[in-house]
Amino acid sequence: MIAVRALARGWGDLMRPSVLRLAILGVALTVTLFVALQVAIFWVIRILVPGGVTLPWLGQVDYGMIFSWGSLALFPIMGFFLMAPVAAGFAGLFAENVAETVERIHYPDRQGRSLDFLDGLLEAGAVMLAMLGIALLTLVLTPFLGPLAPVLFFGANGWLLGREFFQMAARRHMPEMAARDLRRAHGGRVLAVGVAVAIGLVIPVVNITVPLLAAAAFTHLFQMVSGSAGPGSRYRPA
Repeated sequence: MIAVRALARGWGDLMRPSVLRLAILGVALTVTLFVALQVAIFWVIRILVPGGVTLPWLGQVDYGMIFSWGSLALFPIMGFFLMAPVAAGFAGLFAENVAETVERIHYPDRQGRSLDFLDGLLEAGAVMLAMLGIALLTLVLTPFLGPLAPVLFFGANGWLLGREFFQMAARRHMPEMAARDLRRAHGGRVLAVGVAVAIGLVIPVVNITVPLLAAAAFTHLFQMVSGSAGPGSRYRPA
């Protein structure tokens, strides 16, 4: 099955030192952002919250001090809800590098052209916001959907990852419209790989590498199916 082969090869590529290094860099950037955000919240509260209270044995205690130290409780909460989407955004910046590595190693005679950095930046931001939106929507609808909530979560994220990352892999080789037509022609396979990759979103540590896994898996999928893009295609099925 093509979808399984693409996913297996993508996972193997994720373990390569050059790709794993990018995943670690994404984690480091994410942690740095969260620490900086927490420090900023701490000092903004400390400076702007007026007044205080007199406590036995402690004397005068500023509200700013109380609430600023209390804000540290936000760190694990922010990490729980935002760590994966934010890390996905940072890791998504390196997705193009992953696609280049995969094609250089596995398809040296079928390498595509590099995409513009601004395109990668915009796509990474879009994926991050969409993943966050899906997570929040699933959280809100869980009481109403019950056991169907995971279907929404994995289905929506699988569709999103498939759409964005297959399109990215295809646009390295063909125009936007042709890439979209190819994705629609193989919609079932794209969705299957997308849902399988989306399962990683609920696995700690693995969830922050999902965009890199998606970039590798969908690069393989594109190379496997692009031979059926039409009589004018210069690609052969893998």
